[in-house]
Amino acid sequence: MPVKRSGGGRRRWVLGVGGTLGLALAGILVLVLGAGWWLHRSLGDNITTDHAAAEALEAASSDRPPAGTARTVLVIGSDREGGHPNERSDTVVLLRLSAEGDRADVVHVPRDLIVDIPRCARPDGDGYTPPSRAQFNWAFQFGGAACTIRTLEDLTGVRVDHHMVVDFSGFVRFVDAVGGVEVEVAEDESDRHVDHDLTAGRHLLDGRQALAYVRARQLVGDGSDLNRIARQQEFFGLLYARARSDSTLINPARLYPVLDAVTSSLTTDAGLDSPAELYELARRLREVPRDGLVFRTVPVLPHPEQPNRLRLDEPAAGGLFAELRGPGPGDDPRATG
Repeated sequence: MPVKRSGGGRRRWVLGVGGTLGLALAGILVLVLGAGWWLHRSLGDNITTDHAAAEALEAASSDRPPAGTARTVLVIGSDREGGHPNERSDTVVLLRLSAEGDRADVVHVPRDLIVDIPRCARPDGDGYTPPSRAQFNWAFQFGGAACTIRTLEDLTGVRVDHHMVVDFSGFVRFVDAVGGVEVEVAEDESDRHVDHDLTAGRHLLDGRQALAYVRARQLVGDGSDLNRIARQQEFFGLLYARARSDSTLINPARLYPVLDAVTSSLTTDAGLDSPAELYELARRLREVPRDGLVFRTVPVLPHPEQPNRLRLDEPAAGGLFAELRGPGPGDDPRATG
């Protein structure tokens, strides 16, 4: 796996468009969907269209950044499973595809980053939440995908064109459909908050064990959100490799359960709620040159006043956001991060 480091203290991964794209949740979804979507077009009926988010974003249209030439997709991993009453976003990834098709940025936003959350329409339609300053993943609980999108747009100045929400049940079914994923644990790990308990050594994880593994924080590594993000990135790479190694993507009997699991867990905007639209996204990603796919995490530092929370690492974060917005007044179009 090629790894490169850039200046400014930021880590920069330059990834091929093959299996390493699976390091991002967005890549897992679109590549698996795109690989054999033509086999099961009827699965498009599984996808839920997020009309509530569209209405909320339209109502706030005057406060949103202008659309750019690049195409942006926000992928939200929700902790919803079986009607979870207070769902929050467990993982948020911004995918940005350049207009020229020569670059794709996959940017992970830490859930514990303290941000300004705007006034948002409540998901149940019962009024609005007041503006607040809180950790980033609370936005999803306050106002669903629309509130998460507006919070990210206010933070970065980057317009979000499309979004997809994936719930926990889809992740569990996905892992089970490929026969589990093997991981190696350096030492005993335990996190009672997510029912994670593994001894040192190698383990073949089923779907629920895998879910606990990627969510674990307590007594795992340094216990930070950034450490959890690193575990997720590693696991998604293993998951994608597993799907490819047993010919899942070219075997209809194996592929159908995977596609059914993923599509049943998807809620998207109207621009991504059909097989054709998702396949087109997958096609564009596959056409990105080998050195054009870059995976990063928003630069952050420990929050000085709130334990176990994060703040932006400036000016590195501002530089990243300017790059994602694209060249504009005061921006250097030659910047590459």
